[in-house]
Amino acid sequence: MSENLAQMLTDILSGELPAELIVLIISVLPVLELRGGLIAASLLGMDFIRAFIICFVGNMIPIPFIILFIRKILEYLSGFSLFEKLVRKIMNKSEKNKEKILKYEKWGLLIFVAIPLPGTGAWSGALVAGLLGMRMKSAFPIITLGVFIAGVIMSVVSYLIPALL
Repeated sequence: MSENLAQMLTDILSGELPAELIVLIISVLPVLELRGGLIAASLLGMDFIRAFIICFVGNMIPIPFIILFIRKILEYLSGFSLFEKLVRKIMNKSEKNKEKILKYEKWGLLIFVAIPLPGTGAWSGALVAGLLGMRMKSAFPIITLGVFIAGVIMSVVSYLIPALL
């Protein structure tokens, strides 16, 4: 799914924006995050180091805001019937992942963010950390390391394997 979304956004934005900005935008978006950014960077022919840095920074931009403000945002949105279903879905997703993260604490959050699978990543990790009331000074470094590990894994998939084929 990430590959298709990254490809679609790359196709839409190519020619309109510089490659670096396309990759940054994709890396900031939920669901796509760093994974989609690295796929887009590879499709756009960006060199690896530049792509990795842009994707990493892009993925980390929203994380402090999610950790700090997600509870207040969801409380506010739950007051509107239009968003009630979405808020419930987000809360259910966080409850579903809560046990895994609480069981292993910091290691659980790290693994949850680092493994590049659908539904995991920095956005989801920050969401769960924020809803669990984790402090910024403990959650942010763990999520940062998780994003770095996910970046290494996705770099192999997006850059190394295609170069070997």
